[in-house]
Amino acid sequence: MRSTNKKTIALLICLVVFALLPGCTNWEKKYQALSVEHENLKGLLDRERSEKGQLANRISQDQMTIEELQRQIEESSKTPADVTGFGEGYDVAFDPSAGTITVTLPNAILFDSGKAELKRATSTELDHIRSVLRDKYAGKRVDVVGHTDTDPIKKSKWKDNWELSAQRALSVLRYLVKRGISEKDIKAVGCGESLPIASNSTASGRAKNRRVEIVVHMR
Repeated sequence: MRSTNKKTIALLICLVVFALLPGCTNWEKKYQALSVEHENLKGLLDRERSEKGQLANRISQDQMTIEELQRQIEESSKTPADVTGFGEGYDVAFDPSAGTITVTLPNAILFDSGKAELKRATSTELDHIRSVLRDKYAGKRVDVVGHTDTDPIKKSKWKDNWELSAQRALSVLRYLVKRGISEKDIKAVGCGESLPIASNSTASGRAKNRRVEIVVHMR
């Protein structure tokens, strides 16, 4: 009788063990999956911390550069064109609060009236700007911003001044990219007549408003 009970108990134990084995396997799989997920999340966190540290260092370096440019302008007779590297003959504005350098080119230098194609296959002005961007500001974000006066579009193919300004900005952008400025660092913006720098009531004012700006972001 006792022998029969022992056999019965042993059989029951075997059945319980076999019943639990799939459960153990499932828990092992879940544990392994959680371990892999934990390592992945840890890797993402470490990378994010590293990228934040690199960004903080770059911001600090850029701020030091901005402060140094401002100091040189304030403490010497040099103009923003000299200090920023673009040189005399260029309309350059340095805004330390925004961390930007803006080079302004009148449209008369680059385009015929109502046109968005560059006047010449090679532009001395744009080649010089491209050279400075590559030598001194590589990796910095650059905006090419097109502007017009308030004269309405009449004879040309453009729908309005917004389209004309955008196409002119694109023409300049493509010229610079073709000559080595990285596509990931530059974009084109069309502002139309929305940001005048002079009165549109006079011919000279309208001429000033027709322009393309190369904006370098130091931060």
